[in-house]
Amino acid sequence: MTANPITATIALDADGKRHGFLKLPYSRDDSAWGSVLIPITVIQNGAGPTALLTGANHGDEYEGPVALQQLALVLEPSDVSGRVIIIPAMNYPAFRAGRRTSPIDGGNMNRVFPGRPDGTVSEKIAHYFATELVPQADVVVDFHSGGKTLDFLPFACAHVLEDKAQQAACLAAVKAFNAPYTMMLLEIDNAGMYDTIVEAQGKVFVTTELGGGGSATPRSIAIAKKGIDNVLKHCGILAGDPALEPSVMLDMPDDDCFVFCEDEGLFEPLVELGQAVDQGDVIARVWPVDRTGRPPIDYRVRRSGLLVSRHFPGLIQAGDCLAVVATGG
Repeated sequence: MTANPITATIALDADGKRHGFLKLPYSRDDSAWGSVLIPITVIQNGAGPTALLTGANHGDEYEGPVALQQLALVLEPSDVSGRVIIIPAMNYPAFRAGRRTSPIDGGNMNRVFPGRPDGTVSEKIAHYFATELVPQADVVVDFHSGGKTLDFLPFACAHVLEDKAQQAACLAAVKAFNAPYTMMLLEIDNAGMYDTIVEAQGKVFVTTELGGGGSATPRSIAIAKKGIDNVLKHCGILAGDPALEPSVMLDMPDDDCFVFCEDEGLFEPLVELGQAVDQGDVIARVWPVDRTGRPPIDYRVRRSGLLVSRHFPGLIQAGDCLAVVATGG
């Protein structure tokens, strides 16, 4: 079997604090013997659990990279019991380009797992995570937000799993993250997702949606920073107890939570994030862009609950996710 060409420029299993790269050879027009260098920090102190912390699985989502850059700077071995592996930008080519997907191969990192050691750049990165990094971890935290096209209420998320003991462990870690909202999610289509690979290996997994619009806010970054500190305390890598505040419990049980656009035009949102809606309420309108004098098309929610996500740009296309409603609250 072909070996993955990615190598770490630092030791991943020795005490101390080391900054380096995951080095992926990549020959291209402007660098014949070039490489993709994915920044990584490893902080280890003796025996204990391993936490694998990642951001920019999608390159236009920024709360994770900011929080993890700070953690890599300030966390010291004396703070840690065990090991913390920090990768602020998993899909580094997409992150550098400010894109959801890789500018090299178009790869959506969260749809190419388990990857291939002899595949595209994105597939090689995915394969390295799936076969080298995830197996070493006890708890995995992967930061997400809405990127340029969606906006979310800030929540941490656990998935419905067949293994209910693992599901309970994941939910406990998600509750320890303590975002303002805590989501229980049944994935409708989890093929190719990092989440699926991590959970299939029996790991405790925490993921988030902390905002959107292709940027971050002081509030969303603060949630990310506090959340990662809480999870590390929850799993015993950092000393102390998680700092907990009330969090609203939500559920996304099926595809009735989603509203998809079937038209293209000018997007008019009618409901603020976090606002309660009833089944059948008009959530948004789509206006024509090519003429006046025609009424907009109304879009209605399919269930009652809270609006937890909506389309962000001012223009919308057929097939775009227009809104997401969760139950609970």
